[in-house]
Amino acid sequence: MSTYFSIETASKGYFEDKASKFHAYAFPCYNEDSFKAQLAEVQALHPKASHHCYAYRIGTDKNNFRANDDGEPSGSAGKPILGQIDSFELSNVFIMVVRYYGGVNLGVSGLINAYKKAAQDALTEAHIVEKEIQSFWMVSCPYTQVNDLFNYLKRRGVDQWSEDYSAHCKISFQLPRSSTEEVSLWLRTNLMKFEIVKEL
Repeated sequence: MSTYFSIETASKGYFEDKASKFHAYAFPCYNEDSFKAQLAEVQALHPKASHHCYAYRIGTDKNNFRANDDGEPSGSAGKPILGQIDSFELSNVFIMVVRYYGGVNLGVSGLINAYKKAAQDALTEAHIVEKEIQSFWMVSCPYTQVNDLFNYLKRRGVDQWSEDYSAHCKISFQLPRSSTEEVSLWLRTNLMKFEIVKEL
């Protein structure tokens, strides 16, 4: 597998049942830091909401996920939100649904349906895109070869990388996983001395 599906930009959804209002927010999310920032953003928008329930699935292997009911009955909020992320076959997505209680209890089945529908609406409104899975590299090479590596990365369309010149020159960058063999071949052919410190 060299691609996965995610959402391009943030989107919103809404559902209402028996005067309870459910506002859903979907975000592209690639790590715990972006999750925490997006969580705080929505909480700040709705400080008086009865519940701030959410789910996310991060990583192309889809093994990093979380679902939170925030005080709703167990399994009635976070799980159906996560279920919609999985139903759309997405990854690197975070969805929060905030609820304003309308005075009438919905019961567990009603809550499951409400959180599901709100999350579903947010994803229906989202722009879903297919993305290439990226490999993350760290290459160590002599200073005299750094420009050759930079020029190669630019030709491949890489315009951002990090540099560490402490002991040896270490350059970190990412490229589509499908290009792994080609990149390895270029390194072996063009750099007199190098070490792949990390390739994930």
